[in-house]
Amino acid sequence: MSPNLAMISDGMKFMWDGQPYETKEEASQAAKSYQNENFQIQMVEEGGKFLVYTRRTAKEWAAAVQ
Repeated sequence: MSPNLAMISDGMKFMWDGQPYETKEEASQAAKSYQNENFQIQMVEEGGKFLVYTRRTAKEWAAAVQ
């Protein structure tokens, strides 16, 4: 199995957390911990494994000093 490191969903880029999970329950637990840290998540089943993709947006942009 060679999953994509990144995926696009609804025009947003998500990055794979690098861990293939054996069960949907394991993936859901990981996803919940990411959500608790303000990540958006997508779960995908591929090759009998479950993959968790995460995305975090910046809360504010740093102002450029000129």
